[in-house]
Amino acid sequence: MCAVRTHADGADIDVSLVRRLVDGQFPQWAGLPVEPVVSSGTENAMYRLGEDMAVRLPRREGAAGDVEGEQRWLPRLAPHLPVAVPAPLAKGGPAEGCPWSWSVYRWLEGGNPVAGRVAEPGPLAGDLGKSVTALREIDPVGGPPSGRGVPLATRDAPTRAAIGEMHGIIDTEAATAAWEEALRIPERSGPAAWSHGDLSPGNVLADRGRLSAVIDFGVAGAGDPSVDLIVAWNLLPAEARGVFREALRADDATWARGRGRALSIAFIQLPHYRNTNPVLAAGARHVIREVFADHGYAARAGRGAGG
Repeated sequence: MCAVRTHADGADIDVSLVRRLVDGQFPQWAGLPVEPVVSSGTENAMYRLGEDMAVRLPRREGAAGDVEGEQRWLPRLAPHLPVAVPAPLAKGGPAEGCPWSWSVYRWLEGGNPVAGRVAEPGPLAGDLGKSVTALREIDPVGGPPSGRGVPLATRDAPTRAAIGEMHGIIDTEAATAAWEEALRIPERSGPAAWSHGDLSPGNVLADRGRLSAVIDFGVAGAGDPSVDLIVAWNLLPAEARGVFREALRADDATWARGRGRALSIAFIQLPHYRNTNPVLAAGARHVIREVFADHGYAARAGRGAGG
């Protein structure tokens, strides 16, 4: 089974490649079973190694730098967080068939919750709020800048371009109105704070309805932490968002910036992944519906966001 390639510059990764890499660089683990992990992720491929380890390999050059970041920062962040995060066990080097560094992590139990089918939304929302709050409280001095915790205005051009690609797919008039409203929100004036940067359902693990782990810290860094509020719309149902917001003590402007980021991400993802990644495309449609409903566009959201 090969990892699905969703970028033109993506590498061909399969079980045989992972087997060669592990056996050649970590002989102590030679012979352990290697199994692909099904994922909608586009930047990295994941394989289970034995019972208690995972191998994570970049699929393209743009994700290769995340390996160094996770190897350096996850051990420093983990002790301050109330939830499990990936624990690096080893770093592999480039080899034939794999031009970039790659990682071996401790395996984390749990499954990805699915938007619209969250078993215990209230407790999960509270757990997410505590985790995001704890991450924000870690001293950001020396940490990498967040490439995603940036002013919303820096996302204006790609967001508008994406909206322009979706005529007949969503209500682009409502989309433009919602985005322009987001751009009017005051930007954060406080100091930079740590954020995960990609708190999507695929990076959340739950066990028996409770948050068990948060994974993929490749874009974590210091900036506007409202970027982590996107989980309120990409995963949590409307009735649980208040629990999440209360845990974060988010004021109106922070909450609105988080909603604007969720919308921008969804607008950009939908045309990009509409024909290549059904899971991410469906997630984008879900976010658009949820945010449109917040804006009172529910009737118009259904026309295109579901198609």
